[in-house]
Amino acid sequence: MKGVKNDKAEDRKGIFGGIKLTWLRIIIAAILIGVYCGVIALIPATLNTSLRDICISFEVWILFGIVIIVNSESPKDSALKCFVFFLISQPLIYIVQDVVNHSSLLMTYYRFWVLPTIACVPMGFIGYYMKKDKWWGLLILLPMMFFLGFHYSGFLKELVFLFPSHLLSAIFCVVTIIVYPLFIFKNKNIKYIGAGVGLVIVLVFTAMAVLKPKVYDIQFFGGDNYEVKKTDKVYLKDKNYGEARIKYESGLDEYCVNMSFVRGGKTEFVIVSKDGKKREYTIRVYTKSIV
Repeated sequence: MKGVKNDKAEDRKGIFGGIKLTWLRIIIAAILIGVYCGVIALIPATLNTSLRDICISFEVWILFGIVIIVNSESPKDSALKCFVFFLISQPLIYIVQDVVNHSSLLMTYYRFWVLPTIACVPMGFIGYYMKKDKWWGLLILLPMMFFLGFHYSGFLKELVFLFPSHLLSAIFCVVTIIVYPLFIFKNKNIKYIGAGVGLVIVLVFTAMAVLKPKVYDIQFFGGDNYEVKKTDKVYLKDKNYGEARIKYESGLDEYCVNMSFVRGGKTEFVIVSKDGKKREYTIRVYTKSIV
């Protein structure tokens, strides 16, 4: 009928509305993605990289949810398909690791995904109305854009701390924050206002990451039969990594070397005792762990 907009998937292109999303495709995709994430999590080289971020954070799963929503046929269809997709894929990540490592990650960690999985039902139902191409569709999308901004800020801090750690994840968040309004909506005003809002979100979270960068504190209580004392002097050889000082830990009733790192990598710190003797230690600092 002339003058009536049709929001069927056939009128849209690409993954944002141009997929015939059958139940079989949903189930196959959920299985493949779940197994893939489980395998990635088993590879030691992916630790603290963008490749493993899909296993522990939400940014890529937001994309999966949006793709399901905009390719569904009704609010009910959207809600059920989102729920089933996450219900299958999330446990599989842990099941694959448990089978290989003979561990119990499913019982330990899957509880953190139970509520997000249940939340897929109302989110999928409400999210479907973005397809109506109305201004309030952008309001439905905004929480996800802000959530991505929060993730981006975290990844940017990690990136600055130890380049190029999480670089791809940071780029992914920036691109999707701006791209989602451009590809989900057909109305030009909504498209460009949404992209503009996305750009503002990126700038705000960039400023937050820059103004409050990641600081990683490490305590050293001694080594080589040496106990840290109040009278010791301590410093990092390369001050670009951060700073070090003697600190009293009341809970342990001990003094320690407290080091606050603003970047990761390999460096040395020096302890100078009261008698002038120097003790040098090499330390390797990474984004999530210390070796």
